[in-house]
Amino acid sequence: MVSLIVAADGDILAATARGYGKRTALDEFPRKGRGTQGVIAIQCSERNGALVAVVQVQPEQGLVLISDRGTLVRTRVAEVSQLGRNTQGVTLIRLPADESLVGVVPLALDDE
Repeated sequence: MVSLIVAADGDILAATARGYGKRTALDEFPRKGRGTQGVIAIQCSERNGALVAVVQVQPEQGLVLISDRGTLVRTRVAEVSQLGRNTQGVTLIRLPADESLVGVVPLALDDE
């Protein structure tokens, strides 16, 4: 479960343990009250693994992807495919079978 204070614009970026992820437009996520079970941000499966990060991003930002073995990959948010909410995503980082994605850090706009 994730709780965010969300700005009015931008996208939601979701990433999984096996290096898959996607960007989804913020308006695809309906507002929910406290008594609901939320909405699906990304389909988790054997192929892509468990959800490890969900962050709000702007297309002009950068990202750093971090693995459990210390691999760091820097990319631009705009290079991540924008897909629907209920999909599995695309490859963000290619990882060997014994390595997992453990974090995603969005870079501030002035860090570029």
